[in-house]
Amino acid sequence: MAEYSLIDRIKSTDLNMVHCGTEICEAGHSFGPAVRDHFLIHYIHSGIGKFSVGNSEYTLGKGQGFLICPNIVTYYHADLEDPWHYSWVGFHGLKAESILKSAGLTLDNPVFSTKGDYIDNCFVQISAVSSLRHGSELRLLGLLCILLSELIEQSSSESLSDLTISRKEIYIKKAIEYIEMNYSRKVRIRELARHLGLDRSYLGSIFKGQLNTTLQEFLLNFRMDKACELMKNETLSIGDISRSVGYDDPLLFSKLFKKNKGLSPREYRKVHI
Repeated sequence: MAEYSLIDRIKSTDLNMVHCGTEICEAGHSFGPAVRDHFLIHYIHSGIGKFSVGNSEYTLGKGQGFLICPNIVTYYHADLEDPWHYSWVGFHGLKAESILKSAGLTLDNPVFSTKGDYIDNCFVQISAVSSLRHGSELRLLGLLCILLSELIEQSSSESLSDLTISRKEIYIKKAIEYIEMNYSRKVRIRELARHLGLDRSYLGSIFKGQLNTTLQEFLLNFRMDKACELMKNETLSIGDISRSVGYDDPLLFSKLFKKNKGLSPREYRKVHI
């Protein structure tokens, strides 16, 4: 799976639909080799085709589908005698990868088989809603969530997130989520540890062990990266930005910013914005 920088995570929300569609392919119709910058799920309504990723090739038919991961070269083509009719949905977001893992879908396990008509109907509804003039974006996101939840429900694998992700990794994930939600106010490590039900020293040790940084360093870097994003809004003063990322004292913020980025906030804004 692709890795995202702090800035990418800041700019993203939990789940975003990028595009969707459906196509009755002509014999031999193909796409690629190519890469995408988001996750993409194809579902096959009828017909046959082949999907290739890395050294693996899969022959897939009705009721099956495949996942394309960001920045991975893939190739797929329709059968010459019985070309497939498929629908697709592309999406990204902070929780996209973990949701897919919960459905047993990863780069190493990119194909799935469905039971019943529920998934098929989800894609039919997505195709119909995409042509609405008003409110389609919100409804499409809702249908995407329903589709993914059904894939999780139908998953027969044991790659559910709470089984595949170690307990330490779960704690790290929840700690980062807490910081993402609370960076704009005073964040105390003991409050974060209490929120997770952990000893403060234990949380600090596993965070350092997993990410090779301390919680305080991670919080500082997160705030400074967020401040750089806010610099683009020229209506915000340095004081506004300081308070927006959790520092009531603009002088302290400026000192920490210069130490972290090598430039004062005003110099950074002048050079980069």
